[in-house]
Amino acid sequence: MSVKAHESVMDWVTEELRSGRLKIGDHLPSERALSETLGVSRSSLREALRVLEALGTISTATGSGPRSGTIITAAPGQALSLSVTLQLLTNQVGHHDIYETRQLLEGWSALHSDPTRGDWSVAEALLEKMDDPTLPLEDFLRFDADFHVALSTGAANPLISTLMEALRLSVADHTVARARALPDWQATAARLQQEHRAILSALRAGESATASSLIKDHIEGYYQETATAQAD
Repeated sequence: MSVKAHESVMDWVTEELRSGRLKIGDHLPSERALSETLGVSRSSLREALRVLEALGTISTATGSGPRSGTIITAAPGQALSLSVTLQLLTNQVGHHDIYETRQLLEGWSALHSDPTRGDWSVAEALLEKMDDPTLPLEDFLRFDADFHVALSTGAANPLISTLMEALRLSVADHTVARARALPDWQATAARLQQEHRAILSALRAGESATASSLIKDHIEGYYQETATAQAD
């Protein structure tokens, strides 16, 4: 299977789900129709579908009846997110692993960001929601994870934002678990918001090196602060 065929199928499924033309539980078109739509051979399509099945995005069953054929069971990002969450729950992945992965992905993403590509209006709208002092900690950190995904869209590599989206729920759960140990959540939230706005401003201005440095310091600062609180 060529990488192009795999990417074509993944991109098609993602776009169909995003547009609403397909939803979780729907059947994929026949192999013949899908290969013609995507312009890939039947053999390449079959191998691509096997990859998606291994990821948990689709399930394939033979026979007759409503559950036969190829059915969408999760969005591509959801499938990867579930895998990461399962690894966290079984202690295969620890908090430090999430921290290191975020440093790599988000630092690289900011460094290679293009100010004309990012979902900056989406990021700004999330910050406005997070300014609400009555917002529960869990909601703040869920919006926080969404904000970091929005920032990653500025990178000229769509796989980065796909990986960030897949990690979104795990990142939110990770940050919530650590935040509950903080002695003054409101003070931490105010500091995080200042840092968020500085990062967003740098990305919008095309100051990618500055943004990369700021986002790495931001992630490390939260990790260190919560580690200290948990140790006390």
